[in-house]
Amino acid sequence: MELLRLHAHDWHGRKPDWAAAAVAGFLAGAVLMVLEGVWTLLMDNGDPWLTARMLAAMVLGSGVLDRSGFSVGVVVLALFIHYLLGIVFGLALAVLVTEFHSEHSPGKIETIGAVFGVLLYLLNFHLMSLAFPWFAQMRGWSTLMAHLVFGISAALLYWKFRREPAQVETGLSA
Repeated sequence: MELLRLHAHDWHGRKPDWAAAAVAGFLAGAVLMVLEGVWTLLMDNGDPWLTARMLAAMVLGSGVLDRSGFSVGVVVLALFIHYLLGIVFGLALAVLVTEFHSEHSPGKIETIGAVFGVLLYLLNFHLMSLAFPWFAQMRGWSTLMAHLVFGISAALLYWKFRREPAQVETGLSA
């Protein structure tokens, strides 16, 4: 029964280190981007700019998917969206890590990050594909594994960069 308690009484006054979470999400987004890029180059033999067009289509509309090749504007917008989402997901992950009191346990953080990565994959490529159907074509093991790595990377980076609450309030670093 003890395992089912979340110790809600300990939550009061506990806040994530938002700066560490944002940096962790940004850097884990870079890891994800490299993994996707390498996978596309090695295995896909397709258009290396398709993922950028898919991200940009979230803002520009599906017409951008009909284009081919490199476009500076599309790539800049895709990078902005990708890293913004990485930061947002890093912030969400930090809330989970703090909620489950796992800030000091790399093993728990890795587990939370792995579960988060799988849930993120399901959100992005199954739920969000209802609004952006072009993402459905990215469903598969390679994308799932890349998001698993994102979750674990973001969690471990947060663990590494996270400051104690007193340091966060005073702006000191560890």
